[in-house]
Amino acid sequence: MNLKKHQNELIALLALLLMLTAFFYKNAQVSSGAKQAGELKQSVNAFKEIVALKRVWADKKISKKLDKLKELMPASKVKWSKKGKKLTATYTGLSASELNKLTTKIMNLAVQIQLLDIQKVGSSYNVEFKCKW
Repeated sequence: MNLKKHQNELIALLALLLMLTAFFYKNAQVSSGAKQAGELKQSVNAFKEIVALKRVWADKKISKKLDKLKELMPASKVKWSKKGKKLTATYTGLSASELNKLTTKIMNLAVQIQLLDIQKVGSSYNVEFKCKW
């Protein structure tokens, strides 16, 4: 009969317990939703970046821009091999200013650089460059 005596307190305790459980459940759901929204926003940004890079790499003018690298230096300093969408170029006997001009042009191209080897021989430089697009 003790249970009947404290029936109101037990109902209040059960209601309080139910309210706390509902509060923590709702709090977990809200934080989970915010986390999912953040992940979705990050995925959308990554997708936009991929689309932009694909658009840049699909540019038909990249081949023409690469051909300018051949004309940048005198023909005696350049060994050029272009097959499909792959380029292998070897530059020998470059001065410091020519090397600076060449590396600036290379770094501004939208290509995947596979090899960029710069060697100093005396006061001149030798450059080996391989890329694909």
